[in-house]
Amino acid sequence: MKGGIQGLKVSQVSLILIALVCATVLALTWTKTTFLTSFIPNQSRVLQLDLDNASPGEISEDTNISAQPKTKEVESFGSSGVEPADESESTEIVKITNKGENPTTFIERPGSDELSKGYNKSIQAEPVPVKSSSVKSSGKIEHKGNSSASTTVKKENHHTVVQEMESEELSGEKNKSKQAEIVPKNSSTVGSSVKRVHTGNISAATVESGCNYARGKWVFDDNRPLYSGFGCKQWLSSMWACRLTQRKDFEYEKLRWQPKDCKMEEFTGHKFLQRMRDKTLALIGDSLGRQQFQSVMCMVTGGEERADVLDVGHEYGLVKARGAVRPDGWAYRFPSTNTTILYYWSASLCDLEPIKGTSNFAMHLDRPPAFLRRFLHKFDVLVLNTGHHWNRGKLNANHWVMYVGGVPNTNRRIADIAGAKNLTIHSIVRWVDSQLLLFPGLRAFFRSMSPRHFFNGDWNTGGTCDNTTPLSEGKEVMTDESSDPVAAHAVSGTKVKLLDISGLSELRDEGHISRYSLKATPGVQDCLHWCLPGVPDTWNEILFAQL
Repeated sequence: MKGGIQGLKVSQVSLILIALVCATVLALTWTKTTFLTSFIPNQSRVLQLDLDNASPGEISEDTNISAQPKTKEVESFGSSGVEPADESESTEIVKITNKGENPTTFIERPGSDELSKGYNKSIQAEPVPVKSSSVKSSGKIEHKGNSSASTTVKKENHHTVVQEMESEELSGEKNKSKQAEIVPKNSSTVGSSVKRVHTGNISAATVESGCNYARGKWVFDDNRPLYSGFGCKQWLSSMWACRLTQRKDFEYEKLRWQPKDCKMEEFTGHKFLQRMRDKTLALIGDSLGRQQFQSVMCMVTGGEERADVLDVGHEYGLVKARGAVRPDGWAYRFPSTNTTILYYWSASLCDLEPIKGTSNFAMHLDRPPAFLRRFLHKFDVLVLNTGHHWNRGKLNANHWVMYVGGVPNTNRRIADIAGAKNLTIHSIVRWVDSQLLLFPGLRAFFRSMSPRHFFNGDWNTGGTCDNTTPLSEGKEVMTDESSDPVAAHAVSGTKVKLLDISGLSELRDEGHISRYSLKATPGVQDCLHWCLPGVPDTWNEILFAQL
């Protein structure tokens, strides 16, 4: 066969050989050619997470997202100054997709043994804001900010897990395997959607500018207290002024909290008013919130009478109703700086609504109090708290009936007190977080639970707190994790900060009212509320340090 192979011409064979040689050269030089490598996905755009119980997340767009996978190292934190502590049995899956002008944010969280009480655990969802940071591959995340500190997130075993009750689960439907709530992403820039899975106790201690105020020790200070327990009668209820009772020891008044890694700014009434010029501080919660309110009023005034301070409760509807023992709260204004400090009583942080034809009240677990919804726009600093009213006796005594989604609750998990409390705390934190975009000047805090110290019984079964020796159980808090995992978990991933006072207050069992009340009842001690001056003053010092 002349002129070629099997009928092919020599020119055709030559062209085929040349094509094969070119293809070989092209393959060998692929990775060295700048033009060709532009078609290969950039490795810096892929976040590879080595998770124990989940498949790796993937990033399809070059979007700045922060993530904290287990056993990964986080280098240099952002300008918020929040340094995450160890997470226990916690994983995070981040999946980012840019799908248009309306990105959404998801966070999925598994259920809790404490809340489910043996029922099947489900993956719940709650929205979290997407924070800006640079994402690197292999699970190492670099956050651009002012802090250069680094930490390694370790894997630990803890059994305290909190849970969300969302969408179908709230309506009592059977299919609870996976739920999601879609909300607009809290960002003004076009971004992406995030899907995260958390299990375990999220630690979110009170941290500001690299200082963990919840970690430290109690020290004696002869310059304390900041006001007299004999004075401050204008603001302080006599039932909490232990100087007016039969109590003889007052060493507890001399203690000051010293954070471990920083020096907390000294509180003065003048500095507080200057910092809060033309601003309003609102404390909303139970009777411990009222103690914090009375404490800050005494601290700002130094316990002195102030005729110039105006009662502006009427501006907020805080007036005593006919037949009521007291109003639902108080509001006072300092004219010199136009600073307003108010307190509103909402023991459960739920919206309470009378049920027609009955003496009961609908306790809307997923709806913030009407007062908060009405006046939030007037607040500059908000402090929320709840906790000790979450028991069956209190709910029955107050005729509170649990409602979810506007109807009586039928979900057995939520009917459990722990489940109802958890749902409410997560719900109100999410709601406040969603409002921060509308009110960018608002600083919001959720205060962790104040501990009780009943020994050998409860408040109605002979429980006591007779110890009068300060720091007999220790003086330091060394852990980074909060002693209130529900509150810590609720604020995680939001712009609402945790005012973490649980651990430091746990060491102060000698600071309660105990049996030294003005109207003592034999066999009944108050091991819940605090003597003032006392521990709540420290809560306000930590709050002031963050304003």
